Amino acid sequence: MSDESTPSGYDATRRTAWQPDLIFVGGRFQRDLALVTDDATGRIVSVSQNNEHDAARVVRLNGRALLPGMTNAHSHAFQRVIRGRTEFRTATARDTFWTWREQMYSAASRLTPEQIYDASRMAFLEMALGGITTVGEFHYLHHNVDGRPYNDPNLPAKQVVRAARDVGLRIALLRTAYARSGFNTQTNERQSRFITRDPQDFIKHTDALRLDLARESSTRADDHVDGSQSDQLATAWLGIAPHSVRAVPLPYWREVATYARAHRMPVHAHVAEQPAEVEACRVEHGRTPVSLLSEEGLLDERFTAVHAIHITAHEARALATAHAHVCACPTTERNLGDGIIPADLLFNAGARIALGTDSHAQIDLLEDARELELNLRLSKLSRAVLAPEELNEQGDDAGPDDVSRGNTNRDDVDHDDVDEPPSQISSLAARLFECATLSGASSIGADAGALERRRAADFFTVALDDPSIAGAGEDDLLATIIFSLTRAAVRDVIVGGHLVVENGRHAAQEEIVARFVGLQRGLWS
Repeated sequence: MSDESTPSGYDATRRTAWQPDLIFVGGRFQRDLALVTDDATGRIVSVSQNNEHDAARVVRLNGRALLPGMTNAHSHAFQRVIRGRTEFRTATARDTFWTWREQMYSAASRLTPEQIYDASRMAFLEMALGGITTVGEFHYLHHNVDGRPYNDPNLPAKQVVRAARDVGLRIALLRTAYARSGFNTQTNERQSRFITRDPQDFIKHTDALRLDLARESSTRADDHVDGSQSDQLATAWLGIAPHSVRAVPLPYWREVATYARAHRMPVHAHVAEQPAEVEACRVEHGRTPVSLLSEEGLLDERFTAVHAIHITAHEARALATAHAHVCACPTTERNLGDGIIPADLLFNAGARIALGTDSHAQIDLLEDARELELNLRLSKLSRAVLAPEELNEQGDDAGPDDVSRGNTNRDDVDHDDVDEPPSQISSLAARLFECATLSGASSIGADAGALERRRAADFFTVALDDPSIAGAGEDDLLATIIFSLTRAAVRDVIVGGHLVVENGRHAAQEEIVARFVGLQRGLWS
């Protein structure tokens, strides 16, 4: 970051004009613009010509392009501790998600609340360094290592929220309901930290956390001159996450969903991640997970189906008709051998797709964005699979199993209109970037994802001379960023108008990494 100047005659604590070489606004990169932010509320005031704004402070970002911050809609922060420690063959005949899960439980069953904080800070630091400004944390480590509740039932959740705030990210804490190990399945003792058997106990503890976060938000708003609670940007809020159909019986699900709707909370759930999960739902309910949720009235605009890999064209339409989101986690889905999300089916039906880094085998949301397309290229032997309809051509040689695998010819499904930004959504890169920004923000209830007045002042910059994107012109810069950018090109990250990463470094980076290294040595040595 360079060249900061402060004109006289203004309150330097109130407004800042950020002036890069290029700003991504209106669906394209534009020159000679300034993004003006309100330092008190953390919101965007305007996008103005460089010489026409009234900001007190000017921050010049020479050699940089500025883009809206990305939203990681699905994270299990504690799983950062198992990175690299599951990459081997077990004694079983075939390694799958289910064998990986047992290894993950060995870490989950040992972490203390302070260690959860250290692991979460490490995951959130990596997110910030990659241009992620908001995270949806699917949190289910509720109880002590012996399965008994803490004196404060929300102690681990509060440690995760503290970690996000200390790093500088905004967080939707998606408090996870987990009632059982599975239908007619004996309880797995390694899941004892997750399970709250009584839905009323779950709701009671969730409501206590909701009130605590509301009080904290009110206090933070009062700390800002000229700020009000309604204007002040929230740094942490609550959502509900019934873990999955296998882990939450239908009556329990209905109760927590009713609570969530009463408080206008986002609701997330793992849906159709594994064929075995789909089959178990058929055995218990006679329907697939998507069909069950749809027919029971549990899909709506606040619902996000995480993964939704093993679905049909009809189920994609059901999700779209309900205005639900789908959160794809391609890096984790690839790592676990889950399968390829049928993003073409979902886009054709009109569904909104968000992105998540899930197990944190890798934390790079742009990698997840490009994999959404590239994985389909491998399976369909075709390019530009997710390009918007008017630009996309596909063959008609889909096999008989293609509907169930999500490999459906685009002409085989309904072509509903999709609510998309008016300019340049016709490009494949713009569609993928929207998944990482606007769709992700909408999924978790964040007023972010675009550089527009009154939205969150959450954005990041990339160095235009970084070797991964050097030489790109204004017209092809977004495509170059989506398909080629390395995370090292991210230089500055601003959340709520406040600098979190500067010149590729976080102020607390050394301390966060050192604490995490100590945690890993203690866990695994």
